[in-house]
Formats: sequence, C-alpha cells, structure tokens
Amino acid sequence: MDPSQQIALVSGATSGIGQAVALGLAKVGLTVVLVARDPGRGEAAISAIKSASGNDRIDLILADLSSQAAIRSLAETYKASFSRLDVLVNSAAVYLRSRELTTDGLETMFAVNHLGYFLLTNLLLEPLQASGEARVINITAPSTVQLDFADLQGERHFNALNAFGATKMANLLFTFELARRLEGTGIAVNAVHPGIVKTNLTRQMPALMRWGTNLMAAAPERAAEPIARLATAPEFAGQSGRFYRNAAEIKPPAYSLDQSVQHRLWEASEKLTKL
Repeated sequence: MDPSQQIALVSGATSGIGQAVALGLAKVGLTVVLVARDPGRGEAAISAIKSASGNDRIDLILADLSSQAAIRSLAETYKASFSRLDVLVNSAAVYLRSRELTTDGLETMFAVNHLGYFLLTNLLLEPLQASGEARVINITAPSTVQLDFADLQGERHFNALNAFGATKMANLLFTFELARRLEGTGIAVNAVHPGIVKTNLTRQMPALMRWGTNLMAAAPERAAEPIARLATAPEFAGQSGRFYRNAAEIKPPAYSLDQSVQHRLWEASEKLTKL
C-alpha cells in the first residue's frame, strides 16, 4: 500500500522511543497521529516531526493514558476523524519508585503500561480491521517476572522494579493472546524489545541503575529505525504473534508463552477495564 494512504497512531509520542518511531513513520510518508498528555509537549513534538520529516500530515490527540475515561475518549476521537488505522504503536510507559494510584484506583504502572495497551487496542479494533492489513506493535522488554494474580495492584506487597517488570511481562502475554484471537482478521500483532535506550523512563530508577542504563543506552532514533521497518516494510506483512529486536525475531521468556496465563490475564484485564 502507498504509505501516503496509511495512518499510524503512536502513544508516548512526545519523547524517547515513541517520538522517534513517530518521526520514522512520518519520514516514510504515513499520516501520524500522536497521543500526548500535555498539550505543550504535544505541539512541540508535532513541530519537531514536521520539521525533520518534511511531512505535514501529523496530528495530535490529547489523552492521559492513566485514565480509562481518557482512553475511551481518545478512541472515540480517533474514530470520529479517521475510518481506518494501519499502524498502532503502543509505546507509552511510566516507572515510579513508589506505589501511586490512578483516578480509577489502579496502581499506575500497571494501569498505563499494560491496561493502557489493552484497552486502547481493543477499542480501536474496528478501524484496525478496516485497514485490511493493520499492524499493532507493543513496545516492551524480555521480562521474566511472573504475575501475582492475587496481588496485581501491589496492595499487599509493592516493589517498584518487580512491578515494572510485571507490566513488561503483561505486554508479552497480551501480545500473544491478542495475536491468537485476531488470526484471520488481517491484523498482525507483535512485541518489540527496543534494547536499552536513553529515555525519561529512568528518572525515578535507583541512581546506580540509572547511571548504568545511561552509560549503555542507545539514542532513541537508533532503536526506532527497526521498529518503523517492522511497522511498514513488506517483508513483515502477515507476521504475527512474534517478539522482535532490531527487526529480527527473538525468543520470548517461556512464561509469556503459557496460554493459560495469557488467558487469565486477558480475563483480569477485561474486568479491570470493564471492557
């Protein structure tokens, strides 16, 4: 398909990997819709992407992805403006050193990093299917943290690093379950590990970890290039239910492939989002 006829929606698009992926898609020629919480940062991202890509078809929808009402409003706003969605990149993520709750009463990292992906993607299935060959990309990591279904919100015991790792595992479980559910629909769903990247995500991490991460981290633009390829290149058409790094398939953690766990998380997520 002519890239100029395609539309992409990118969350977490005002900085880091999200903005770099949005820029990569804009350079290919897609219409790119950015999701941002802050209007000032959103407009700044639009200006930067337009300037760097020469593509004026960059739009913005404001939404706080910690709020399920805001996610529902985001989906309705998108569907009122566009009849199709060819590429959805779920990139928004937060790391918090202490347990905080959203307006919905949910632990914030779980709400944004997993339920945000889950709810937004499900609400956009209609325009994704209208594409005929849509691609959903979930930005995550090869976490080995196993979920505690008796304490998904960390009410009994909260450890920031473990809670963050659980959300990254949830991304993988969600990717593989959704890919299986969407077989034959024309929607491909894959997970991507961008590697260690310089982003604002590390701001509240322990100092030593933050220092080590920044020492080894790559520029967001470098990590974004293979993600943009996965979202648009013909050789990835129809490939679904896979885990990639640098545009090459990698083996996911064994726990993430357990279909009973995938299904259990799906059911829990449906209840928590009232989907």
